[in-house]
Amino acid sequence: MISSAIVFGAGSWGTALAATLSQRGIKVQFWGRDAALMEEIGRTRRNHRYLPSLELDASIRVSSSFETLDPAELLVFVVPSRGIHGVARLAAAAGIGGKGSIVLSCTKGIELDSGLRMSEILAESFPEAGIAVLTGPNHAEEVAQRMATAAVVASVDADVARAVQECFTLPWFRCYTSDDVVGVEWGGALKNPYAIAAGIAQGLQLGDNAIAALVTRALAEMVRLGVAKGGQTETFYGLSGVGDLVATCYSKHSRNHRVGLALGAGQSLEDILKSTTMIAEGVPNTRSLHQSASAIGVRTPLLDAIHEVLYGGKSPPLALKELLGRDPRPEAD
Repeated sequence: MISSAIVFGAGSWGTALAATLSQRGIKVQFWGRDAALMEEIGRTRRNHRYLPSLELDASIRVSSSFETLDPAELLVFVVPSRGIHGVARLAAAAGIGGKGSIVLSCTKGIELDSGLRMSEILAESFPEAGIAVLTGPNHAEEVAQRMATAAVVASVDADVARAVQECFTLPWFRCYTSDDVVGVEWGGALKNPYAIAAGIAQGLQLGDNAIAALVTRALAEMVRLGVAKGGQTETFYGLSGVGDLVATCYSKHSRNHRVGLALGAGQSLEDILKSTTMIAEGVPNTRSLHQSASAIGVRTPLLDAIHEVLYGGKSPPLALKELLGRDPRPEAD
Protein backbone atom coordinates (compact mmCIF):
# COMPACT_ATOMS: atom_id res chain seq x y z
CA MET A 1 0.00 0.00 0.00
CA ILE A 2 1.29 3.44 -0.91
CA SER A 3 1.89 5.39 2.29
CA SER A 4 2.77 8.92 1.10
CA ALA A 5 1.53 11.28 -1.61
CA ILE A 6 1.91 14.84 -2.85
CA VAL A 7 -1.05 16.52 -4.53
CA PHE A 8 -0.03 19.31 -6.90
CA GLY A 9 -2.85 21.75 -7.61
CA ALA A 10 -5.13 23.55 -5.15
CA GLY A 11 -8.30 23.79 -7.19
CA SER A 12 -11.49 22.03 -6.18
CA TRP A 13 -10.47 18.63 -7.59
CA GLY A 14 -6.99 18.75 -6.09
CA THR A 15 -8.49 19.65 -2.72
CA ALA A 16 -10.98 16.80 -2.90
CA LEU A 17 -8.28 14.29 -3.88
CA ALA A 18 -5.97 15.43 -1.08
CA ALA A 19 -8.79 14.82 1.38
CA THR A 20 -9.66 11.44 -0.16
CA LEU A 21 -6.08 10.18 0.03
CA SER A 22 -5.86 11.35 3.64
CA GLN A 23 -9.10 9.55 4.45
CA ARG A 24 -7.48 6.41 3.02
CA GLY A 25 -4.75 6.72 5.66
CA ILE A 26 -2.07 8.08 3.32
CA LYS A 27 0.34 10.80 4.48
CA VAL A 28 -0.52 13.75 2.23
CA GLN A 29 1.36 16.91 1.26
CA PHE A 30 -0.74 19.47 -0.59
CA TRP A 31 0.99 21.97 -2.89
CA GLY A 32 -0.44 25.05 -4.60
CA ARG A 33 1.15 27.88 -6.56
CA ASP A 34 -0.66 30.71 -4.73
CA ALA A 35 1.20 31.34 -1.46
CA ALA A 36 -1.62 33.40 0.07
CA LEU A 37 -4.20 30.74 -0.71
CA MET A 38 -2.07 27.93 0.69
CA GLU A 39 -1.35 29.92 3.85
CA GLU A 40 -5.08 30.39 4.33
CA ILE A 41 -5.78 26.70 3.71
CA GLY A 42 -3.07 25.73 6.17
CA ARG A 43 -4.51 28.03 8.79
CA THR A 44 -8.25 27.42 8.33
CA ARG A 45 -8.09 23.86 6.88
CA ARG A 46 -10.54 24.96 4.19
CA ASN A 47 -10.11 26.01 0.57
CA HIS A 48 -12.59 28.88 0.73
CA ARG A 49 -11.85 29.90 -2.85
CA TYR A 50 -12.58 26.61 -4.59
CA LEU A 51 -14.16 24.07 -2.22
CA PRO A 52 -15.31 25.77 1.00
CA SER A 53 -17.57 22.90 2.12
CA LEU A 54 -14.64 20.56 2.80
CA GLU A 55 -12.54 20.63 5.97
CA LEU A 56 -9.09 19.15 5.49
CA ASP A 57 -7.61 16.88 8.11
CA ALA A 58 -4.93 18.44 10.30
CA SER A 59 -2.44 15.79 9.16
CA ILE A 60 -2.32 17.19 5.59
CA ARG A 61 0.79 19.35 5.14
CA VAL A 62 0.05 22.44 3.06
CA SER A 63 2.76 24.27 1.09
CA SER A 64 3.45 26.63 -1.80
CA SER A 65 7.17 25.84 -1.92
CA PHE A 66 8.81 22.84 -3.63
CA GLU A 67 11.75 23.13 -1.25
CA THR A 68 9.59 22.21 1.75
CA LEU A 69 8.19 19.05 0.16
CA ASP A 70 9.52 15.64 1.15
CA PRO A 71 9.82 12.88 -1.48
CA ALA A 72 6.69 10.74 -1.73
CA GLU A 73 5.68 7.47 -3.34
CA LEU A 74 2.74 8.96 -5.25
CA LEU A 75 2.80 12.31 -7.08
CA VAL A 76 -0.69 13.48 -8.05
CA PHE A 77 -0.90 16.26 -10.65
CA VAL A 78 -4.20 18.17 -10.64
CA VAL A 79 -3.00 21.44 -12.15
CA PRO A 80 -4.68 23.01 -15.22
CA SER A 81 -3.56 21.52 -18.52
CA ARG A 82 -1.80 24.70 -19.63
CA GLY A 83 0.35 24.67 -16.48
CA ILE A 84 1.23 21.01 -16.13
CA HIS A 85 4.47 21.24 -18.11
CA GLY A 86 5.90 23.93 -15.85
CA VAL A 87 4.85 22.37 -12.56
CA ALA A 88 6.15 18.93 -13.57
CA ARG A 89 9.54 20.34 -14.53
CA LEU A 90 9.84 22.26 -11.26
CA ALA A 91 8.86 19.21 -9.22
CA ALA A 92 11.37 17.02 -11.06
CA ALA A 93 14.11 19.63 -10.65
CA ALA A 94 13.42 19.66 -6.92
CA GLY A 95 14.13 15.93 -6.83
CA ILE A 96 10.68 15.05 -5.57
CA GLY A 97 9.96 12.07 -7.85
CA GLY A 98 12.02 9.44 -9.59
CA LYS A 99 12.60 5.72 -9.90
CA GLY A 100 10.17 3.77 -7.75
CA SER A 101 7.61 6.55 -7.51
CA ILE A 102 4.26 6.71 -9.29
CA VAL A 103 3.18 9.84 -11.13
CA LEU A 104 -0.57 10.19 -11.50
CA SER A 105 -2.29 12.57 -13.92
CA CYS A 106 -5.71 13.85 -12.85
CA THR A 107 -5.78 16.63 -15.46
CA LYS A 108 -7.97 16.29 -18.55
CA GLY A 109 -6.64 17.82 -21.71
CA ILE A 110 -4.49 17.73 -24.84
CA GLU A 111 -1.63 20.21 -25.23
CA LEU A 112 -1.99 22.74 -28.02
CA ASP A 113 0.45 22.39 -30.96
CA SER A 114 2.31 19.36 -29.55
CA GLY A 115 -0.86 17.26 -29.27
CA LEU A 116 0.59 15.58 -26.20
CA ARG A 117 -1.61 13.92 -23.61
CA MET A 118 -1.07 14.91 -19.98
CA SER A 119 0.58 11.59 -19.09
CA GLU A 120 3.06 12.04 -21.95
CA ILE A 121 4.01 15.47 -20.60
CA LEU A 122 4.54 14.02 -17.12
CA ALA A 123 6.62 11.14 -18.51
CA GLU A 124 9.02 13.68 -20.02
CA SER A 125 9.83 15.07 -16.57
CA PHE A 126 9.67 11.69 -14.76
CA PRO A 127 11.11 9.14 -17.21
CA GLU A 128 11.89 6.59 -14.50
CA ALA A 129 8.57 6.75 -12.66
CA GLY A 130 5.47 4.67 -13.19
CA ILE A 131 2.84 6.72 -15.02
CA ALA A 132 -0.92 6.45 -14.49
CA VAL A 133 -4.11 8.40 -15.19
CA LEU A 134 -7.16 8.79 -12.94
CA THR A 135 -10.33 9.91 -14.69
CA GLY A 136 -14.09 9.46 -14.86
CA PRO A 137 -17.36 11.20 -13.98
CA ASN A 138 -16.09 12.76 -10.78
CA HIS A 139 -17.24 16.13 -9.49
CA ALA A 140 -15.13 17.46 -6.62
CA GLU A 141 -18.20 18.79 -4.81
CA GLU A 142 -19.69 15.28 -4.51
CA VAL A 143 -16.41 13.55 -3.68
CA ALA A 144 -15.92 16.09 -0.89
CA GLN A 145 -19.26 14.99 0.55
CA ARG A 146 -18.29 11.31 0.24
CA MET A 147 -21.08 10.68 -2.22
CA ALA A 148 -20.86 7.45 -4.24
CA THR A 149 -18.27 7.84 -6.99
CA ALA A 150 -16.61 5.58 -9.55
CA ALA A 151 -13.41 6.24 -11.49
CA VAL A 152 -10.92 4.43 -13.70
CA VAL A 153 -7.16 4.37 -13.33
CA ALA A 154 -5.17 3.51 -16.45
CA SER A 155 -1.54 2.51 -16.83
CA VAL A 156 0.48 0.34 -19.19
CA ASP A 157 1.90 -1.25 -16.03
CA ALA A 158 -0.76 -3.37 -14.31
CA ASP A 159 1.06 -3.20 -10.97
CA VAL A 160 1.05 0.61 -11.10
CA ALA A 161 -2.66 0.64 -11.93
CA ARG A 162 -3.46 -1.67 -9.02
CA ALA A 163 -1.35 0.39 -6.60
CA VAL A 164 -3.26 3.57 -7.52
CA GLN A 165 -6.55 1.68 -7.46
CA GLU A 166 -5.86 0.68 -3.86
CA CYS A 167 -5.31 4.34 -2.92
CA PHE A 168 -8.74 5.25 -4.25
CA THR A 169 -10.72 2.35 -2.86
CA LEU A 170 -12.97 3.62 -0.08
CA PRO A 171 -16.53 2.80 1.02
CA TRP A 172 -17.87 5.60 -1.23
CA PHE A 173 -15.16 5.56 -3.94
CA ARG A 174 -14.91 2.62 -6.35
CA CYS A 175 -11.98 2.52 -8.76
CA TYR A 176 -11.55 0.28 -11.83
CA THR A 177 -8.33 -0.37 -13.79
CA SER A 178 -7.55 -0.17 -17.50
CA ASP A 179 -4.50 -0.54 -19.72
CA ASP A 180 -5.86 1.90 -22.33
CA VAL A 181 -4.09 5.08 -21.27
CA VAL A 182 -4.60 6.67 -24.69
CA GLY A 183 -8.34 6.01 -24.71
CA VAL A 184 -9.08 7.24 -21.19
CA GLU A 185 -7.13 10.46 -21.74
CA TRP A 186 -8.78 11.25 -25.05
CA GLY A 187 -12.18 10.51 -23.54
CA GLY A 188 -11.53 12.78 -20.58
CA ALA A 189 -10.36 15.63 -22.79
CA LEU A 190 -12.99 15.31 -25.51
CA LYS A 191 -16.02 15.45 -23.27
CA ASN A 192 -15.22 19.03 -22.21
CA PRO A 193 -16.12 20.88 -25.45
CA TYR A 194 -19.31 18.84 -25.77
CA ALA A 195 -20.32 19.91 -22.27
CA ILE A 196 -20.02 23.50 -23.47
CA ALA A 197 -22.26 22.58 -26.40
CA ALA A 198 -24.82 20.99 -24.07
CA GLY A 199 -24.83 24.14 -21.96
CA ILE A 200 -25.35 26.26 -25.07
CA ALA A 201 -28.29 24.07 -26.08
CA GLN A 202 -29.85 24.53 -22.64
CA GLY A 203 -29.16 28.27 -22.74
CA LEU A 204 -30.95 28.43 -26.10
CA GLN A 205 -33.85 26.49 -24.53
CA LEU A 206 -33.71 23.83 -27.23
CA GLY A 207 -35.32 21.13 -25.08
CA ASP A 208 -34.50 17.59 -24.02
CA ASN A 209 -34.74 16.09 -27.51
CA ALA A 210 -32.01 18.35 -28.86
CA ILE A 211 -29.69 17.87 -25.89
CA ALA A 212 -30.09 14.08 -25.97
CA ALA A 213 -29.30 14.10 -29.70
CA LEU A 214 -26.30 16.35 -29.12
CA VAL A 215 -24.83 14.12 -26.40
CA THR A 216 -25.37 11.01 -28.53
CA ARG A 217 -23.67 12.51 -31.58
CA ALA A 218 -20.92 13.86 -29.33
CA LEU A 219 -20.16 10.30 -28.23
CA ALA A 220 -19.94 9.26 -31.88
CA GLU A 221 -17.35 11.97 -32.48
CA MET A 222 -15.43 11.01 -29.36
CA VAL A 223 -15.18 7.41 -30.54
CA ARG A 224 -14.23 8.46 -34.07
CA LEU A 225 -11.40 10.77 -33.03
CA GLY A 226 -10.29 8.82 -29.97
CA VAL A 227 -9.92 5.56 -31.86
CA ALA A 228 -8.08 7.36 -34.68
CA LYS A 229 -5.60 8.57 -32.06
CA GLY A 230 -5.04 5.03 -30.77
CA GLY A 231 -7.69 4.48 -28.10
CA GLN A 232 -9.78 1.33 -27.81
CA THR A 233 -13.43 1.59 -28.88
CA GLU A 234 -14.78 -0.03 -25.72
CA THR A 235 -13.00 2.54 -23.52
CA PHE A 236 -15.28 5.29 -24.81
CA TYR A 237 -18.33 3.35 -23.62
CA GLY A 238 -16.93 3.24 -20.09
CA LEU A 239 -16.45 5.67 -17.21
CA SER A 240 -13.86 7.84 -18.96
CA GLY A 241 -16.03 8.16 -22.07
CA VAL A 242 -19.80 8.09 -21.92
CA GLY A 243 -19.77 8.23 -18.11
CA ASP A 244 -17.79 11.45 -17.98
CA LEU A 245 -19.68 12.85 -20.97
CA VAL A 246 -23.07 12.39 -19.30
CA ALA A 247 -21.90 13.82 -15.97
CA THR A 248 -20.34 16.93 -17.44
CA CYS A 249 -23.09 17.61 -20.00
CA TYR A 250 -25.92 17.55 -17.47
CA SER A 251 -24.49 18.46 -14.06
CA LYS A 252 -24.84 21.79 -12.29
CA HIS A 253 -21.28 21.23 -11.03
CA SER A 254 -19.79 21.22 -14.55
CA ARG A 255 -17.78 24.37 -15.28
CA ASN A 256 -17.88 23.65 -19.01
CA HIS A 257 -21.66 23.30 -18.95
CA ARG A 258 -21.94 26.61 -17.09
CA VAL A 259 -19.80 28.33 -19.73
CA GLY A 260 -22.06 26.97 -22.47
CA LEU A 261 -25.19 27.97 -20.57
CA ALA A 262 -23.97 31.56 -20.39
CA LEU A 263 -22.99 31.56 -24.08
CA GLY A 264 -26.44 30.29 -25.01
CA ALA A 265 -27.99 33.06 -22.94
CA GLY A 266 -26.08 35.64 -24.99
CA GLN A 267 -23.04 36.44 -22.84
CA SER A 268 -19.63 36.83 -24.45
CA LEU A 269 -16.86 34.32 -23.77
CA GLU A 270 -14.61 37.13 -22.52
CA ASP A 271 -17.15 38.25 -19.93
CA ILE A 272 -17.84 34.68 -18.84
CA LEU A 273 -14.18 33.92 -18.23
CA LYS A 274 -13.65 37.18 -16.36
CA SER A 275 -16.48 36.35 -13.97
CA THR A 276 -14.95 33.18 -12.54
CA THR A 277 -11.70 31.99 -10.98
CA MET A 278 -12.51 28.40 -11.96
CA ILE A 279 -10.93 27.02 -15.15
CA ALA A 280 -13.23 25.39 -17.69
CA GLU A 281 -10.83 23.08 -19.52
CA GLY A 282 -13.19 22.83 -22.49
CA VAL A 283 -12.31 26.38 -23.56
CA PRO A 284 -8.57 25.87 -24.21
CA ASN A 285 -9.05 22.22 -25.11
CA THR A 286 -11.49 23.01 -27.90
CA ARG A 287 -8.56 24.58 -29.75
CA SER A 288 -6.16 21.69 -29.19
CA LEU A 289 -8.75 19.01 -29.96
CA HIS A 290 -9.94 20.80 -33.09
CA GLN A 291 -6.32 21.13 -34.17
CA SER A 292 -5.72 17.41 -33.62
CA ALA A 293 -8.85 16.36 -35.52
CA SER A 294 -8.03 18.65 -38.45
CA ALA A 295 -4.45 17.39 -38.63
CA ILE A 296 -5.52 13.79 -39.22
CA GLY A 297 -8.68 14.53 -41.20
CA VAL A 298 -11.26 13.16 -38.75
CA ARG A 299 -14.77 14.51 -39.30
CA THR A 300 -16.05 16.31 -36.17
CA PRO A 301 -18.92 18.67 -37.10
CA LEU A 302 -19.96 19.30 -33.48
CA LEU A 303 -16.43 20.07 -32.38
CA ASP A 304 -16.00 22.31 -35.42
CA ALA A 305 -19.16 24.24 -34.48
CA ILE A 306 -18.02 24.70 -30.86
CA HIS A 307 -14.65 25.94 -32.11
CA GLU A 308 -16.37 28.49 -34.35
CA VAL A 309 -18.49 29.76 -31.48
CA LEU A 310 -15.54 30.08 -29.09
CA TYR A 311 -12.86 31.29 -31.49
CA GLY A 312 -14.51 32.22 -34.78
CA GLY A 313 -17.07 34.70 -33.52
CA LYS A 314 -20.02 32.65 -34.75
CA SER A 315 -23.27 33.04 -32.83
CA PRO A 316 -24.71 29.93 -31.17
CA PRO A 317 -28.02 30.18 -33.12
CA LEU A 318 -26.14 30.32 -36.44
CA ALA A 319 -23.92 27.39 -35.47
CA LEU A 320 -27.05 25.39 -34.61
CA LYS A 321 -28.70 26.30 -37.93
CA GLU A 322 -25.65 25.16 -39.87
CA LEU A 323 -25.42 21.88 -37.94
CA LEU A 324 -29.06 21.05 -38.63
CA GLY A 325 -28.68 22.06 -42.27
CA ARG A 326 -25.94 19.58 -43.12
CA ASP A 327 -26.59 16.90 -45.72
CA PRO A 328 -28.41 13.82 -44.34
CA ARG A 329 -26.27 10.72 -43.75
CA PRO A 330 -26.50 7.25 -42.15
CA GLU A 331 -26.30 7.25 -38.35
CA ALA A 332 -23.34 4.86 -38.31
CA ASP A 333 -21.31 7.05 -40.67
